[in-house]
Amino acid sequence: MSQPDSHTNSDTYSESQVILTSVRIIAPFTLTYGMFLSLHGADTPGGSFQGGAIIGVTVLMLAFAFGIDPTRKWVKNSFVTGLITGGVTIFIATGLFTMALGGNFLEYDAIADTFGIAHYWGMEAIEVGGVALIVAGAVMTLFFATAAGFTPERHSNDADSARSGSGPEVGRDD
Repeated sequence: MSQPDSHTNSDTYSESQVILTSVRIIAPFTLTYGMFLSLHGADTPGGSFQGGAIIGVTVLMLAFAFGIDPTRKWVKNSFVTGLITGGVTIFIATGLFTMALGGNFLEYDAIADTFGIAHYWGMEAIEVGGVALIVAGAVMTLFFATAAGFTPERHSNDADSARSGSGPEVGRDD
């Protein structure tokens, strides 16, 4: 594998005091606004989808300012996977809970009939707990996957090693 020339810029990261300072000031506000939208779920315009997107984009903003690799080390893969898994779990658990109460999957009236509270709480569980976490995790996952990039050199080496049997193979038991 050849090293990049000193004239070629292999990383788009460049330290700018203006960008670093701006992100340090803006990031807490965008994170707070994203959480505000997420926590208001179905109550206000915007909701948890947009709130989750803003939370995810705040992490992207940090990556652009402080570098992708340090941000990737800070926001571990297990955390991002946990966001998505937690969101899906909350979504499914809410649906199964309504079924356990005698309703259909995600029939929030079963919650209202059993507990005497508004069906609103079932929707909030989906919006706040499910959708916001899934969207934030998906935005971060897509960004980090895109940032990892595709290099034809790496792709051809992976394909060659898979054909020759020298590389790791999916489904292979060692």
